[in-house]
Amino acid sequence: MARILYLTQIDIDPGVVRMLPAECERVGMRRPLIVTDTGVRAAGVLAQAVQALGALPHAVFDGTPSNPTEAAVRAAVEVLKREGCDGLVAVGGGSSIDLAKGAAIAATHEGPLATYATIEGGSPKITERVLPLIAVPTTAGTGSEVARGAIVIVDDGRKLGFHSWHLMPKAALLDPELTRGLPPLLTAATGMDAIAHCMETFMAPAVNPPADGIALDGLSRGWAHIERATRDGGDMVARWNMMSASMQGAMAFQKGLGCVHSLSHSLGGVNPRLHHGTLNAMFLPAVVRFNASADSMRGERRLQRMAEAIGLPGCDAAGTELAAALRAMNVRLSLPAGLGAMGVTPDLFDRVIDGALADHCHKTNPRLASRDDYRRMLEESL
Repeated sequence: MARILYLTQIDIDPGVVRMLPAECERVGMRRPLIVTDTGVRAAGVLAQAVQALGALPHAVFDGTPSNPTEAAVRAAVEVLKREGCDGLVAVGGGSSIDLAKGAAIAATHEGPLATYATIEGGSPKITERVLPLIAVPTTAGTGSEVARGAIVIVDDGRKLGFHSWHLMPKAALLDPELTRGLPPLLTAATGMDAIAHCMETFMAPAVNPPADGIALDGLSRGWAHIERATRDGGDMVARWNMMSASMQGAMAFQKGLGCVHSLSHSLGGVNPRLHHGTLNAMFLPAVVRFNASADSMRGERRLQRMAEAIGLPGCDAAGTELAAALRAMNVRLSLPAGLGAMGVTPDLFDRVIDGALADHCHKTNPRLASRDDYRRMLEESL
């Protein structure tokens, strides 16, 4: 059976942040908590959202870390309850949106956050009691503004996924003007996150033809515009297309993801200072090569179709040419040459592999990876 569900109301265009008051009213928020981070505040983007809210009462939590944690979720809930807020407006990248989703659970559900993690069987425990959420992304990468999931590092150090249709934002306001000041390296890293989502979910074996079409179009848009957006932050055509690619990757990944995210989730838990999108960019070439044999067995030409979407004239059965194109893109974007350049050392591999095997994305890869497979992917990405 193939279940296909798209729920979030999405507006994408320069200036749509001005719709915030109307969207708060539509979903019944009378006093939202804005969840953001200090970087968004310093860049002046928070001020734009606050200005858009006008006279609507609100509170602000700007303590989102680069990788959201259960401790930060608790801190946000404390502000939410103290200020009498009845909903959340996430203004920021995927970390702020995911932290807001964690707060939407924790504010209305009892017990430790891990109780509601996907791998702990917690998804059915997340109910309609979650607080309403509006997402205003300021990066073009995670697509969390249209996704049913969130990634949070819980108190025991694991980086876990939380998934429920109740976590879907009620509205997503995609305003490319808010990404204008995003630094080039962060534009590149978040953009490769979006490209990884489009590619990995397209390779996932679940049957969802609309998601496949959305992912391929998102890949084409992202590949065509990521260098322009990185080179010129004021290129609004490129910024618009990167926001669309990000949103499309997340709409599509209801199919599931795979080894790229199993590894990046796990390594991001081992070292929370590592940027998720950059890790995805590092792992994607090795995982494409690993998945090539499954693509051949299924006879679906998925590697070839992705190669065509990025303008490659062809793709060999081993995925070598596609993997090389991905590495070359990383170089052109001035991303790290590999995990070693990010400070990752082989002594971490066993812990990373343990986490990858337990990750919720592990089983939705088109080819099930063993410990040895994951070790080879890590070595190839080093």
